[in-house]
Amino acid sequence: MNVLVILGHPRNESLCGALAEAYHAGALRAGCAVRSLKLGEMAFDTDVVPPSPADQPLEPDLEQARDLVDWADHLVFVFPNWWGMMPARLKGFLDRVLYPGFAFREEGGHYYGLLAPRTAELLITMDVPPPVYRWVQGAPGKRAMTRATLGLCGIKTLGVHHFSPPSHSDPETRGRWVKQARALGEGLSEGPRGPLRSRLHLLGQWLLAVRPQFFPMSVLAYTLGALLLPQPLNALAFGAGLVAMVALKAATVLTNDIFDRESDAANQNWGPFNGGGRSLHEGVLSLRDLWRGVWMALSLCASAALVLLLAVPNPGAVALVLGILAVLALAYTVPPIKLSHRGMGELDVALTHGPGVLLLGFVAQGGDPLAAAPWALGLTIGLSVLPAILLAGIPDLSADRMAGKITLAVRLGAERTTRLAQGVTGLSALAALMLALLVAPVGIALPIVAIPYAALQIWMLERFLRRGAPEERIDLLLVVALTYVALFVLLPLISVW
Repeated sequence: MNVLVILGHPRNESLCGALAEAYHAGALRAGCAVRSLKLGEMAFDTDVVPPSPADQPLEPDLEQARDLVDWADHLVFVFPNWWGMMPARLKGFLDRVLYPGFAFREEGGHYYGLLAPRTAELLITMDVPPPVYRWVQGAPGKRAMTRATLGLCGIKTLGVHHFSPPSHSDPETRGRWVKQARALGEGLSEGPRGPLRSRLHLLGQWLLAVRPQFFPMSVLAYTLGALLLPQPLNALAFGAGLVAMVALKAATVLTNDIFDRESDAANQNWGPFNGGGRSLHEGVLSLRDLWRGVWMALSLCASAALVLLLAVPNPGAVALVLGILAVLALAYTVPPIKLSHRGMGELDVALTHGPGVLLLGFVAQGGDPLAAAPWALGLTIGLSVLPAILLAGIPDLSADRMAGKITLAVRLGAERTTRLAQGVTGLSALAALMLALLVAPVGIALPIVAIPYAALQIWMLERFLRRGAPEERIDLLLVVALTYVALFVLLPLISVW
């Protein structure tokens, strides 16, 4: 591990200087490669003079500092708390070194950190008691460092250690603090997070990699299909089918990241609902890790599918539906089919997330795969999904085109794609009305809510078109479109519960 210790106190001969040296020594003992920066010895202008710090040439000392930040895996800042904040020299150092294009970038009002997955640790001396600093003063210096500065740049602060009050401490107390700083450095032998936090962090990264925000609607649609039958629920079949479906979805998300990595790497507008996962590009998980996750997910899917086939009276129908669902889901990006690269990915998503998962829940409870009700309901849900997946292609348009990924957004352009999303929104609202009139279990609640919501969604898309349908992050529009999908699943689910 590469560790950079940054002494933010302008005087080296200080308690902060002693703490920095002790941490440095401890990290060396832990087997880390350690470098130090003493800001009091560096020659640089602390003021940003041009409109952007990126336009101000770096002095030689700052060039070296920037290269060390780029080299480091773990950054340790040691500084005093003066007037609730860091010293002016440390603030100026951060202003100059963490410039746009190196530490972060801004696009359409959204900020993207470029220094992930680096971690940080703060060692702060202060005379104010820590409870007063936190609860009365609001911990301004800590918040500025951990959230507004390091956090925005993609650096995760793992620990903040306060040494208080230095001006009223005796030599014995200071000696104990120095030993504590050395112990913190030595603790890096087990990684910056330690064994338990490292495992929890890895688990969290896997959860982020499979993008859990897209799972609830699939789970609810599957449940809706299972509840369409009037008979008592077969709990074993329900659980096994649910596990198989969730595992298959996880494998699909991971294969998307693997085979779309070129497009995702070039994407300047990625967000929580588009642009793929970021674990591969931020260095948190490797390509080998993702492949391992794919095979584990597929193994879990196969095991659950076997249990499901043994638990149902119609294993042939279940195997057929699950098999088609698996092929369609994986074919979204997996070669040689790669539907998302041929202008058919949007339809594929609508089919798998609409009739696909709903029909699986239905046949897992012994339903007829050719029954009209699940198909009518599933296709209506699929229509509601289409606007969201169409819109998700707009922020990704340039990156997809560069990578040769021919989505409908690439093929039609942003404006015509938005028009198509408007049309499908209206069509899905009409389908909801027809569904309520023809399929009794759904109830009238769906069209009553969906029709005015569809009008709202169409109006918001019209406003987007008036702005020229720009290729930018459209998180609000995607939230609105995904909420529209939720209505088509939740309201029927409430009706049949």
